[in-house]
Amino acid sequence: MGVISTQRGAIGYLEEGRGALAPILFLHGVGSDKTVWRPQLGYFGRSRRAVALDYPGYGDSDLLPGATRDDFAAAIFAAMDSLGIDRAHVCGLSLGGVIAIAMEALAPERCASLVLADTFAVHPDGAAIYRRSIEASQMMSMHALAAARIEMLVGSAATPALRAEVVETMSAIDPAAYAIGAEAVWLADQRERAAAIRVPCLVLCGNEDRITPPALSEELAGLIPGSTLEIITDAGHLANAEQPEAFNARVDRFLASLEN
Repeated sequence: MGVISTQRGAIGYLEEGRGALAPILFLHGVGSDKTVWRPQLGYFGRSRRAVALDYPGYGDSDLLPGATRDDFAAAIFAAMDSLGIDRAHVCGLSLGGVIAIAMEALAPERCASLVLADTFAVHPDGAAIYRRSIEASQMMSMHALAAARIEMLVGSAATPALRAEVVETMSAIDPAAYAIGAEAVWLADQRERAAAIRVPCLVLCGNEDRITPPALSEELAGLIPGSTLEIITDAGHLANAEQPEAFNARVDRFLASLEN
């Protein structure tokens, strides 16, 4: 693990690999941090620079009070600057997908492609989920909240070890950062931004995702010109961690179609 100084404060990151191919960035969800991407870092680090980043307030990053989803996107760009990355493929899950869409809207020239996993342009129940998330984070500890949420987050094939890891990671999140992240994701309405995306885009979703179900990925893919939708079987909301081999293979195939 490392921390880099940026114009937006300290940002935590994990990095593996080098190579001539375009780097790939990984952006985590609201109840997670950069460590959720370890299965992807090891795989994609064999052929290219692979970097997972924390948002402000998460993991090893400085808190940015009042940050918006566009502030999160700006922080990722600032981290790219500090790491010497001009342009990269951007892979985001849930909140990470929301931030990836924001990044493409703000600076499309810096996004080689987007991989949008278990996410959406707008969530029909977003306001209610946001309200429940904030109330729960105020009434109970983050560990209790994580333990209460775990069965909604993962699908039927998730191992006990993965469940425990997800709970442990979520338990460590600063409640103030979680509240900012929850607003950034659940109150997002980026339908216009999604329809304006012009970089190549892959949309992925676990078939057992109950938080951002496949119908929302179908809607998202329908908004994005030329995008491809793929469903990952036996996976819930954390498709990259639950089915890493299937997730990596689909992303790898997508990148190869752009670079070969």
